[in-house]
Amino acid sequence: MPIGRRFLLPVALLTGAALSLAAATVAVGAIENRSSLAVRTALALAGQDWVEVSADGLQLRLSGMAETEAQRFRALSVAAAVVDSARLIDAMEVRPAEAMRPPDFSIEALRNDDGVQLIGLVPLGEDREALRARMGELAPGTEVADMLEAADFPTPAGWDRALAFGWEALRRLPRSKVSIAPERVKVTAITGSAAEKARIESELARIAPPGLHVVLALSAPRPVITPFTLRFLIDGAGARFDACSADTEASRRRILAAAVAAGAEGQIDCTVGLGVPSPRWAAAAEAGIAALAELGEGTLTFSDTDVSLVVPHTVPPTAFDRVVGELDRALPDAFALTAVRMRPPATDAPDGPPEFTAVLTPEGKLQLRGRLTDPAVREVVESYAVARFGAGQVDAATRIDPDLPEGWPVRVLAALESLAKLAHGQAVVRPDTLSVRGTAGDRGARAAIARILAAKLGDGASFEIEVAYEARLDPLAALPTPAECVAAITAILAERKITFAPGSAEISADAYPILDRIAAELKRCADVPIEIAAHSDSQGRDEMNLALSQARAESVLAALMGRRVPTGNLTAVGYGESRPIADNATEEGREANRRIEFVLAAPAARAEPDPAPDGAGEPEAQE
Repeated sequence: MPIGRRFLLPVALLTGAALSLAAATVAVGAIENRSSLAVRTALALAGQDWVEVSADGLQLRLSGMAETEAQRFRALSVAAAVVDSARLIDAMEVRPAEAMRPPDFSIEALRNDDGVQLIGLVPLGEDREALRARMGELAPGTEVADMLEAADFPTPAGWDRALAFGWEALRRLPRSKVSIAPERVKVTAITGSAAEKARIESELARIAPPGLHVVLALSAPRPVITPFTLRFLIDGAGARFDACSADTEASRRRILAAAVAAGAEGQIDCTVGLGVPSPRWAAAAEAGIAALAELGEGTLTFSDTDVSLVVPHTVPPTAFDRVVGELDRALPDAFALTAVRMRPPATDAPDGPPEFTAVLTPEGKLQLRGRLTDPAVREVVESYAVARFGAGQVDAATRIDPDLPEGWPVRVLAALESLAKLAHGQAVVRPDTLSVRGTAGDRGARAAIARILAAKLGDGASFEIEVAYEARLDPLAALPTPAECVAAITAILAERKITFAPGSAEISADAYPILDRIAAELKRCADVPIEIAAHSDSQGRDEMNLALSQARAESVLAALMGRRVPTGNLTAVGYGESRPIADNATEEGREANRRIEFVLAAPAARAEPDPAPDGAGEPEAQE
């Protein structure tokens, strides 16, 4: 065979193989591209565009991060519907599942005359029986409706203190809803009066545990105002109300707008209450205030439907007559007007105009001076003063004058009744006027005095009221905080310890003055939960020290009870030698460890005691 033919056959075979390989490669590439495109399209249409598709020969590699196992399986199923599943390489991953989030634990506690209902979600470890029993204490004789669900998660931080505070709120409010969560408690309730509302708000604010967000939504019914009183005056000090009453918010806005138009400035109080004598009260008040503003000075008093307009003698008589006539026509039919233009003061009396004066000192002493009509009236006035201000508090030095004006005894008694609304001040009765001046710890004292005088003195009477409010005299505003209560007792015991007879729970007589001072402070802190904690040194057996410390704590509690201290929020606990604060190896250390501590306690038994405030120190006592 020629050499050329021998080489031609292998070359032809190799060329054919190469062409076949190239054709196969082109065919496989075409198949890969078509398959990849088809799978990507199907995944995109199925909303699985997170999957990455890559070709590896005739096989397709699926990769990417699925949110769930179900999502991964769905993507694999979509791809398998396009190409044979044997050609698919599953390289997809599933995002690791996060730890299950604890649920939001909360309780809705509703209390009314039928009992207590509990709705919400609590930790599985919550002692439901103890919770029901504690809630049952609020309404003995009724069942607690327990509609709570439980979840097997740890009790969240703050849960116990929120639950304890919520119980305290329910205890004070027979008609209430308390929403309890670990960091927040909301109290929604109806109180019996505005005074009760203010008192309970103050109490709850004082006992709220530190760090707990408390929301108070308390409401009170409108007060019944008797008589329904409005007193507006204009003098050298400007235009202002001594008392303002309205039947609705709309009426209140109209009255205040009329006062501002007459020259009143600043914040103006006007009480919305029940007892309005006429639905046209606001219209009558607007007409009266406008009339007084036109005259420029004087006093306008509404006592129910009786209207009194009193102006000084400096007002021109012609202007007085005109304005009074216009006001009489403008007032609604139910209202009766009495208008008085004062006479110039008399100057011909040899010893001046008759006068009666009552002075109430800051210490609570009442001094009575001046004139009364006869001995019987004097006896009545002094007896009334003793009943109002206390036996031993009245210093009476009055004289008899039978020529006093008619109605003098009524004016004197009205002055004393008004003075009783003040912390200290003075009431002066004269023939032409009655004045009450002083300081009060009640924002409503001025209005209360105006109602008293308007009702007692009758139409056309002239009286003056100058009352200043001082927050330090307000029994609610002046209440100390729990930290201040403990700090005050700390300061007392820093001066001297309470001592006991050696090895005994009997309090030494020389500790009585210290107990008296502590009792005075605790009476101001009656609603603050305080623990009397007794401690000992390490001498003696543990059991004996524990028993002795408990007995000493109870002795202190009994001594405070004997001093008329409310003890409902006081607890006595003995800790023995378990909590030393100094080295028991020295006499000085043992002396320091023998002590009584007054510390803040939790409002309820379950809650843990709050730590003592920074800087509050630890009151001490014992031998």
